Amino acid sequence: MKNQFRLGVDAGGTFTDFVLVEQDGTIRLFKSPSTPEDGTRAIAAGLAQMSEALDRSVSDIVSNCDLCINGTTVALNALIELKGVKVGLICSAGHEDSIEIRLGHKEEGYRYDASYPSAPQLVPRHLRRPVAGRILADGSEYAPLDEEAVLAAIEYFREQKVESVAISLLWSVSNAAHEQRVKALVEQHLPGVFVCSGSEVYPQIREYTRTSTTVVNAYLSPVMGRYVNRIDEYFRSLGARSPVRYYQSNGGLAIGNVMKERAVNAINSGPASAPQAGLYLAGPFGIDNVITVDMGGTSFDITLAKGGQTNLNRDIDFLRQRIGVPMIHVETLGAGGGSIARLNDFGMLEVGPHSAGANPGPACYGKGGDQPTVTDANLLLGYLKPDAVLGGSIRLDLPRAQQAIASQVAEPLGISIERAAYGISTLVNLNMANGIRRISIEQGYDPRDFALICAGGATGMHITALAEELGAQQVLVPKFASCLCAFGQVISDVKYNYLASMPMRLLPGCALEELEARFAEMEARGRHNLMLDGFEPEQIHIRRSVEMRYVGQIHECTVELPGTPLQEGSLATVLAAFHQRHEALFTYAEPQNPVELVNLECTVSGLVSKPQLPSLPHNPDAVEDAHDGFRPMLFDDSARWVETPVYAGERLAAGCRIVGPAVIEEATTTVVLRPGWQASLHESGTYHLTRWHAV
Repeated sequence: MKNQFRLGVDAGGTFTDFVLVEQDGTIRLFKSPSTPEDGTRAIAAGLAQMSEALDRSVSDIVSNCDLCINGTTVALNALIELKGVKVGLICSAGHEDSIEIRLGHKEEGYRYDASYPSAPQLVPRHLRRPVAGRILADGSEYAPLDEEAVLAAIEYFREQKVESVAISLLWSVSNAAHEQRVKALVEQHLPGVFVCSGSEVYPQIREYTRTSTTVVNAYLSPVMGRYVNRIDEYFRSLGARSPVRYYQSNGGLAIGNVMKERAVNAINSGPASAPQAGLYLAGPFGIDNVITVDMGGTSFDITLAKGGQTNLNRDIDFLRQRIGVPMIHVETLGAGGGSIARLNDFGMLEVGPHSAGANPGPACYGKGGDQPTVTDANLLLGYLKPDAVLGGSIRLDLPRAQQAIASQVAEPLGISIERAAYGISTLVNLNMANGIRRISIEQGYDPRDFALICAGGATGMHITALAEELGAQQVLVPKFASCLCAFGQVISDVKYNYLASMPMRLLPGCALEELEARFAEMEARGRHNLMLDGFEPEQIHIRRSVEMRYVGQIHECTVELPGTPLQEGSLATVLAAFHQRHEALFTYAEPQNPVELVNLECTVSGLVSKPQLPSLPHNPDAVEDAHDGFRPMLFDDSARWVETPVYAGERLAAGCRIVGPAVIEEATTTVVLRPGWQASLHESGTYHLTRWHAV
């Protein structure tokens, strides 16, 4: 860190989290209610808290940051709420309906359900304009571009007040000349309208994926652009010395100008930093298999990293839109602290996915909400301290929580209020455990081989119950768990992914020198862009991967390549890596069958200096000083209250060991140790939770 501070801002659905890291490793946490209508208001509130805590002006703090990093849900929310801009699509004649046909895809569980609604279309049929002209797979021009049709489409877009134009023509990955000409005409005749092409946004084989990805990018980029302009201008006005970096879905940072052009890369901006943070925290414990779980006010986000590598997804359906660009695999559920508990039409209890959000919030917030939520249940069960203050401004109201659960759950079901609260907590735990199984077991991973990393302000109250449900033996809870994603931002690198297609059979004598030349070209672009951003050559790291398959297969698998240049003798190494990866994924390999290469990917990263974790003093006897009395709590449905010891986390030191049942209260999170669990505080400020006996 060149300056005194590094700032990470993670704008969530309920709260905006702030992590301010100092050169000596001191980590300061702040929270403010999110303001989706104008993100600068939430940021201003958080910066005001920092100013008061440090007794320094906001401008002084910002101007002394080497990096100000922003993770945002702007693009995600616009896609969820279908509040992007009006988009026109120019495509090859005859392919106007590819984004609606979706390769015949229908969501799992609804394949034979004729009543299941079609996926929402970001471009209505009348704004999909076909143009003649054709490029072939080998890059040759079969028919010239019909520029009159392009101009007619542009004129129609003007009449319809289109705000953004997506361009996707067949085989533009082999020859982008037609797309480039169309883009030039749009820019000439529709000045001020955003325009992007498939050969730029997703230059890889698969026409439907390329078109859909380009449409999503066109739909979101103007929205993201307006947000970036506001944030950049705001930080410049405060004296920021370097441009704000924004968190991408691929797990890396990018400057605002990149994000304005590629909003599709920001869809999972917030939770994408979680696995990086989880691996960093697990390092001192020698753990490199982690599942990070983040329960905030609105959602529950799950990410996985195996062997120290984050789990990237490509060519996936996200909110029923096909997206091809690399994204950290995030499983998201409507299971946050604000998730609403209700009785369905059959009189059965359900929790989520609807949330009370930040306004009005759970009933116990006292802001007008009257529906029972997970937070209300946790307060009633004793996990939260009555009259506690959340987010620096919200004082919990136990009577309001009791009234909401009694009137809407307990009384209609004819059960006690305690059993109703425990039922809400248990049901949300089961929902979260099933989500973890989807990202682990259904992907071939055993969750018992992973440590659970606790993130989010609400997760600590559920984490040991989740671990029991999954059979996980280790849990890590950092003191700054409630702001873990914001911390993940401040330790992440600048990262750009470059994609290309190069179909070729990998046979003796194949043109590996052409493959090497294509990689070298992508790497040169990445190096150039990072050096313009101030990185030295020794700070730049490159990773290569290819998508390969057996000839005749439909789907490819991704294979990591060594960093050394590809030469004539590299063929055997590449093929061996593919057979090994194929067997790991599908349990078999066919070394005797021919293999073909389809797509290339080059990841170019600018390595950012990492702040050091704090080093807590060692004092096992501090447990006694941290003991803060007892509080009655419920750990099962027997209505048997347990007088449970409460510990003030701020007074604990490294080496302290706490045996459950117990509760550890940190400034922005609460950790519930169920009976049979113990917690040891590591010098890095992370609680290591393990089972100490079977209950």
